[in-house]
Amino acid sequence: TMALIDNFTNVIGRALTGTFYPVLQQAIGFGSAFEGWTSREEDIVYRVVIPLTPPVGHTFHLERDNDQQRPGRNFRVRVELECSCPWAHRGENPLCFLHHPDVVRGTTRQPNLLDSLCTGFYLDVQKIVIWFCALVRASWQRLPQSRSWHLVLLGSTRSCNLRLNNDKESFLVKVLFGVRRHSSDIFITSRARGPQTPSIMWPETYATAETKFFKHMARRVPQDSSHLKCLQLLACVLARKDFSIHSVKTIIMHLLNTIPVSRWHRKYFLLQLSDALEQLRLSLEEKHLEHFILGNRKLPEEIRLPQDVQRAKPPNLFHGLIQDPAAHSQAMQAYLDL
Repeated sequence: TMALIDNFTNVIGRALTGTFYPVLQQAIGFGSAFEGWTSREEDIVYRVVIPLTPPVGHTFHLERDNDQQRPGRNFRVRVELECSCPWAHRGENPLCFLHHPDVVRGTTRQPNLLDSLCTGFYLDVQKIVIWFCALVRASWQRLPQSRSWHLVLLGSTRSCNLRLNNDKESFLVKVLFGVRRHSSDIFITSRARGPQTPSIMWPETYATAETKFFKHMARRVPQDSSHLKCLQLLACVLARKDFSIHSVKTIIMHLLNTIPVSRWHRKYFLLQLSDALEQLRLSLEEKHLEHFILGNRKLPEEIRLPQDVQRAKPPNLFHGLIQDPAAHSQAMQAYLDL
């Protein structure tokens, strides 16, 4: 999967040389398929995020959306033109987008980013998806994978979904786009947050940091650790119920971060399973489960967080159960069934 996406970004990157479109950085895989577990055997989805950086003559400024009616932490990416004039002679460089935009357009015959992929001053997710999907179609035949795979682009407004199949197998790659926050492991991405997510809204995501945590733990736990089998077993059962698999994943991450690594040996599998179920029961009864990344100051040092993420009050993932007694009863019944 990563070789495929890297080939795409390399070919597309060369084609975009000399333009003022976003610069595609190396893709990052995240989610269960890259963490070593999945809730179902068939039709695994490989999720990747392609970080975007501003082209020459442009800058990105992240603006926090403070609308309390929207769940989670959300941002807008404001695009501004950058002065490329010599410091002592502002406005004298004819190839400066800020001071001479019409001259630059006429000379390069290229639109600036505000003209192409923005709505107003803000980077537009839907325009980026349409733009990238068109580039994928145009470059597919230049990739070595095109000789042995058939590519189908599946429609989506906030991601580029690639279905690849041949005579033997088929898999799905979901490509998201993101902007990294302060050289950290936290991104704002194009993923949807609800059915009516505005096209200029970029929700903050912690999935890449979670995947990095699993990779960190894989280097520390015993070689035959069964923490992933424990998570996969619970996820497979809960996948058949109306229950958040991410809640169970959060519990496993909290346990991995607190229980000594020697206790994750395969011979303790039933104990691991018992610990996870007991923690799930307590969390459901108390209607309280803290977010694993936001506000967690006990993460491994290699996982880099912006200061506002590190200092945030950890949100309660089970807050909805406090407001909805019926949902709480349903969750408790799902736990009893489990």
